[in-house]
Amino acid sequence: MQNKFKLKMKKITLGLLVALAFSCQDQKPEHITFKGNADNIEDGTSVYLSQLGEQGQPQPIDTITVEKGSFEIDLPEVDFETLNILRIDGARGNIIFINENEPITATIYKDSLRSSEIKGGDSNKLFNEYVSEIKEVRSEMQKMVAEYQKNNPDLRQNPELMKEIQEKQKELQDKNSEKFKEMVANHPNSLVSVLILSDIINAKSVSTTEAKELFDNLSEDVKKTPIGKQLDESLTKATATAIGSKAPDFSAPTPDGKELSLKDAMGKVTIIDFWASWCKPCRIENPNVVKLYNKYHDKGLNILGVSLDKNGQKDKWLKAIEDDGLTWQHVSNLEYWKGPVAQMYSVSSIPATFILDENGIIVAKDLRGDALEAKIAEMLP
Repeated sequence: MQNKFKLKMKKITLGLLVALAFSCQDQKPEHITFKGNADNIEDGTSVYLSQLGEQGQPQPIDTITVEKGSFEIDLPEVDFETLNILRIDGARGNIIFINENEPITATIYKDSLRSSEIKGGDSNKLFNEYVSEIKEVRSEMQKMVAEYQKNNPDLRQNPELMKEIQEKQKELQDKNSEKFKEMVANHPNSLVSVLILSDIINAKSVSTTEAKELFDNLSEDVKKTPIGKQLDESLTKATATAIGSKAPDFSAPTPDGKELSLKDAMGKVTIIDFWASWCKPCRIENPNVVKLYNKYHDKGLNILGVSLDKNGQKDKWLKAIEDDGLTWQHVSNLEYWKGPVAQMYSVSSIPATFILDENGIIVAKDLRGDALEAKIAEMLP
């Protein structure tokens, strides 16, 4: 599944930090510092400290250099936890940590930042636990794919097998999301809870209603952080397209350049299908959607395809429609993830589907394969 991180944090990769717990102190130290042991990094190498700002972009705080195999940065005292990014010249990626007014010590590995060891306060410990869980799930998924490849070296030539792998990976992801939801519920006053909640929302491992309940349970301090405000805004938009809500109307250009609105494309049952010519999972799923459309169109099923193809690639969009036999109506602004319809429906990964009844009420989302056909058969017996 093609994913993007909606909260304007594309440059931040959670998997680059391995944090260890540091016991809390009864009193704040006179100076809160980040001390880094970097004996594998050349003296004179620049180290840059930034803090995630209000606009979701890193704001520079300080720059220092490695001297005698180490460095030390004074951390600003904060009213509440902040997300911080440490960048090292010549090293790929970033190190992420939480400034929680606790001293931090670190052993930095320039050639493997994800193996760096960070010791901090309670929120950094929670962050470490979360990252460890992510790494474990990824490892299990890789092992799963490797097992399939033993007897099927080129999985790309076997769409059915690819679909089976994706379904099993989704099951594993959903199972692990239960642990993540517990982390959020048990740590309402930690900035890390917002990061976790954002990730499971983007992975579609939690319903909008449940995500809103988890967010509402967070402390006001957490909600007022830049990340908290962004998540609140995203949830507000997502609520508008939650199951039970009336689907927002929209219009967009068809392949021949005319404007087509959702209300003019609707049938007794309507599927809004977000996809793109470059999306392999979408293309793998298309034969199933074609079969479904051919079976139920005469009974009242309409499909409106909304493509997230890129600007200047209209030819690829049209060729995919023809090659895959997608005979229903299509629209696209050709603006990739920034397309207004995708933004309106808070689409952060594709394929994404919204199933509407004859009144335009969203009755189901993101169903595929047998599950999608079962829903359509129920609505159009």
